[in-house]
Amino acid sequence: MQPAFIDRADAGRTLAKLLNHYARRDDVVVLALPRGGVPVAYEVARALAATLDVLVVRKLGVPWQSELAMGALASGGALYVDDELVRELALPQHDFDAVLAHERAELARREQLYRANSAAAAAELAGRIAIVVDDGMATGASLKAAVRALRARAPAKIVAALPVAPAGAAAKFRGDVDEFVCALTPPQFYAVGQFYADFSETSDNDVQALLARVPADDGRAPPDN
Repeated sequence: MQPAFIDRADAGRTLAKLLNHYARRDDVVVLALPRGGVPVAYEVARALAATLDVLVVRKLGVPWQSELAMGALASGGALYVDDELVRELALPQHDFDAVLAHERAELARREQLYRANSAAAAAELAGRIAIVVDDGMATGASLKAAVRALRARAPAKIVAALPVAPAGAAAKFRGDVDEFVCALTPPQFYAVGQFYADFSETSDNDVQALLARVPADDGRAPPDN
């Protein structure tokens, strides 16, 4: 089967077409989940003529199977834990705490690194529309943490936007987000990477370079209407 997207930039351009109703509005901020979500979000922000910012999220991987998410941590301290999975694994508290401490340190490192040269750092979200973008979703743990972090910043609306997610993904976020936009929800889903011809790792340098291309958020208040 031919992959749906050439690369993350191609996925971003496809996703942007589904978000066209948010184009050229002063009250829209596109928030990328680094690192893989940044190339996707960059294309979305460019197509919508919107501010681009990052919302750093770190997956809490099971110690002996790091790709399996038992939760996620986001900027601002928001934490999502899949309590059912943690119970099933019978994971000792000290093992969970060790993973959490490690990911908190990495989150702080990335946030400092990305914001050091980012013109779009700390975009104002209160009363604005926040479009959260990643390169795809498997368990949804990272997105859950991102949404929790966003609520504390009082946006008028939270939109989750993804190129690909498993069938039924929208139902998992009912009540968490105001709108769920996804370009592809295939019935057979094994991993996000299977839908990309090029799913090579996005580096810190890639993230910094893309953020440096966007203009600073001008701080304008959202329109009254």
